[in-house]
Amino acid sequence: MSDSFIDGTSAAYLESLEAQFAENPSSVDKSWGAYLQQLGAGASPEALAEGFANYQMTGAASVPTTTASQQSIQESMRLMLLVRAYQVSGHRAADLDPLKLNQPEPDISLDPALYGFTEADLDREFFLGTWRMKGFLSEERPTRTLRDILKRLKQCYCGSVGYEYMHIADRDKCNWLRERIERPEPPSYSKERKLRMLDRLAWSEMFENFLSTKYTAAKRFGLEGGETLIPGMKAMIDKGSELGVESMTLGMPHRGRLNVLANVVRKPLAAIFSEFQGGVKPHEGGYTGSGDVKYHLGTSYNRPTHTPGKNMHLALVANPSHLEAVNTVVLGKARAKQYYTGDVDRSKVMPVLLHGDGAFSGQGIVYETLDMSALPDYTVGGTIHIVVNNQVAFTTDPKFSRSSPYCTDVAKGLNIPVFHVNGDDVEAVAHVFELATEWRQKFNEDCVIDIVCYRKFGHNEIDEPSFTQPLMYQVINKHTSALQQYADTLVKSGVCSPDEVAAVRENVTKVLSEEFENGKSYVPTSADWLASFWSGFKGPDQSSRIQRTGVSPDILEKLGNEISTLPDTFNPHRAVKRVYASRNKMAHGEDTVDWAMAEALAFATLMDEGNHVRLSGQDVERGTFGHRHALIHDQKNADRYCSLSKINPLEDGRSRFSISNSSLSEFGIMGFELGYSMENPNSLVIWEAQFGDFANGAQVIIDQFLSSGESKWLRQTGLVLLLPHGYDGQGPEHSSARLERFLQMADDDADVIPDMNIETRMQIQENNWQVVNCTTPANYFHLLRRQVHREFRKPLIVMSPKSLLRHPMVRSPLEEFDNIEDNDLAGCRFRRLIMDDSSKTRDKNPEPQPQFKRLVLCSGKVYYELAAERAKLGLNDEIAICRVEQISPFPHDLVARELRRYPSAEVIWCQEEPKNMGAWSYVQPRLQTVLKASSRDPLALRYAGRDPSASTATGFGEVHAREQIGLVEDALVN
Repeated sequence: MSDSFIDGTSAAYLESLEAQFAENPSSVDKSWGAYLQQLGAGASPEALAEGFANYQMTGAASVPTTTASQQSIQESMRLMLLVRAYQVSGHRAADLDPLKLNQPEPDISLDPALYGFTEADLDREFFLGTWRMKGFLSEERPTRTLRDILKRLKQCYCGSVGYEYMHIADRDKCNWLRERIERPEPPSYSKERKLRMLDRLAWSEMFENFLSTKYTAAKRFGLEGGETLIPGMKAMIDKGSELGVESMTLGMPHRGRLNVLANVVRKPLAAIFSEFQGGVKPHEGGYTGSGDVKYHLGTSYNRPTHTPGKNMHLALVANPSHLEAVNTVVLGKARAKQYYTGDVDRSKVMPVLLHGDGAFSGQGIVYETLDMSALPDYTVGGTIHIVVNNQVAFTTDPKFSRSSPYCTDVAKGLNIPVFHVNGDDVEAVAHVFELATEWRQKFNEDCVIDIVCYRKFGHNEIDEPSFTQPLMYQVINKHTSALQQYADTLVKSGVCSPDEVAAVRENVTKVLSEEFENGKSYVPTSADWLASFWSGFKGPDQSSRIQRTGVSPDILEKLGNEISTLPDTFNPHRAVKRVYASRNKMAHGEDTVDWAMAEALAFATLMDEGNHVRLSGQDVERGTFGHRHALIHDQKNADRYCSLSKINPLEDGRSRFSISNSSLSEFGIMGFELGYSMENPNSLVIWEAQFGDFANGAQVIIDQFLSSGESKWLRQTGLVLLLPHGYDGQGPEHSSARLERFLQMADDDADVIPDMNIETRMQIQENNWQVVNCTTPANYFHLLRRQVHREFRKPLIVMSPKSLLRHPMVRSPLEEFDNIEDNDLAGCRFRRLIMDDSSKTRDKNPEPQPQFKRLVLCSGKVYYELAAERAKLGLNDEIAICRVEQISPFPHDLVARELRRYPSAEVIWCQEEPKNMGAWSYVQPRLQTVLKASSRDPLALRYAGRDPSASTATGFGEVHAREQIGLVEDALVN
């Protein structure tokens, strides 16, 4: 809005405008000028308001002049400023702290005296205006006494709820909220609703009390002190169902998780009690994984609602102790659910995130999450954020853990409304949950609820909180619970009798006791794989057939032509035009296929088969290295065009392909794509790093979710990480994707050679993920297709190329992509190991080649440097070079085959990375195991590469070149 009348915030500001107008009338906004011009003419408040309304509608600042009125124009204006002060700052005087420890300081902006009003003015009637605004600035009650105005302002803005919304720039949204906040009477509930809230609050409190009694020494991170969260969430579910929400995806930290699982998501109580009692390990005789503590687990449930005939699907996503890490995982899962269910307007699937106060203000991932809320390819149509505000972060007081008045202030920078509510007032909590749900459904935007409560015990139940908050816990120990307060209120107001309250308590106790007994013999059922989409997919203990990934030549040519042809009306950049013309030749077999075209063909063929493909990350549309050009821009009108989006669209016309330049975030975006990949296995979901080493910004997602999620939570994902990797002299920060870290987390046993029989092998299924370093476009094509064509899902970590993207030797003939197995060398599937060029057969027992003196094993870009130097030295008949394309799980069988082929050869592992990095520490013990099994000396294995280093690479170009030459010579000559 412009600097108009309703934007003033103080009497001093008004007075300065008067002085400015007197000196130069044209120096102030017309809306102010219209008023100030009439101050000396005595226009009545009604006439003044009418004139301003005309100005807003017509732009004409005409205000009729009348005789002087009893009320000065300045008084009318200053009253408006007082009203606005409450709208802006009333929350500072709200009754939010149930412990009354942090009583708000008097806010001078809310003092009527600041605006020139005295006790004598309280019963005078004042004109509020007809400003086309809602609430107190509406036309419905233009005149009121000052006493009535102040009473209503305090009821609306200084009660158990503090509203922050005036920072929102959109007037319509502010008006929508004002209309619901500045009601003639405070919100009230029927007797039925109040009794329902009592019952829900009883379940919330008594569940925690029951656990506390039965398991006194167990950590459970209970909800005591914040029990009103449960009736609030249930009110949100009821309101959401009423407004068309069909599914909610939830993420939350450990505090209160068991209560939410039991009372909101409705995980069987017997299952929870069984977990406290040690329980029976699920899937006896099958895959159990490592499991996780009970307050990290998730579940899903179709919950009945109070909307007749409607259920709500609730999915609580499992997560680790790393606070806020699950945020974008939840959003990605919700976005995927919206895609697969055709929820185009995002009104049926709603994500909900719970936070702690210290984490919401302290964790950077919170801002990354909020920042994604309006991004076209990441928005979920609004998230409801619920802060369970303990008023202490572990043991740290707020004044030491944040620099802002509220823990939620980060949200205001994104025009998100914030509702602070006293956690002891269950009706106020229910009200703001309903209001937040209405906001989300109306505007498809985020909303934050800040439940100001307390933590009855310490960080966990065996902690001693009075070590660090002695005064707070003296108050807490004497404080009456929210349930007791609400029960007393209902009895006092005649809503129910003491006997009825007792009956509610008795029923809850009875059910909890029965389920406690059932928990002693509870047998968990087999894991559901999240959704019906996963039906038929196999777990780590079930055998799966190896799938071919080649594609018919006719289909390759047809799809290749489609994705390399641009519309006649499109005006591409001349370089892009050449790229597409070149790809068209590749599609017709007139040229060999490069890396980018191989990737595009993998995407196109998968979509043609009915799968969804999503690629996301920084600069992925063009590609960091300008190689992909999947989404291109018209040079004359800036129109965007993506040929891949035209392949086999859905029945409703939506594309099966999504490619998105992300925000400059690794942690948040990788988490989003992880969540997206978990919803439906019939998809290829990829996150690409700008440079591979940037992935360490998302290390929490990699460590806590991607590498271990299946083991901890029995949840599969096929997420692909493309991490540009290779030593090209670009310095420490643009050389290494930290291959060694991914290999260190691989869970295969270095001393055991697994069963590699093609009919029975389960090596990849039994391992946690795959780490590869491809060297040919065709192998990359088959790798991506293999990821979708399997009967199970595993994360895939790809050390993707940089300089190889345009290397003249890194090309593949089109026949290596097809499904015609005309010889045993090209094949029609991914090759875990690529043999030396001299090899003629892939037979398990090849004819020995004793003339070869060295067998160099390597992975990635260094192969081409080794091959070029070997040819230059004329050693092609003496040195064999084999490429280990799949480093983990290790290809024991194929390495053993090459050892049989070269029985006299010295075995060398060559890599570009320093000795303490790269693949060496992973491959060394596995190569030695294979050597020993092949009756070869395991200690004869030799390393060729850079010396150990603290830094991944040198920043000096000359040093880099010298090191590169040295490691190649070491592998081939020394």
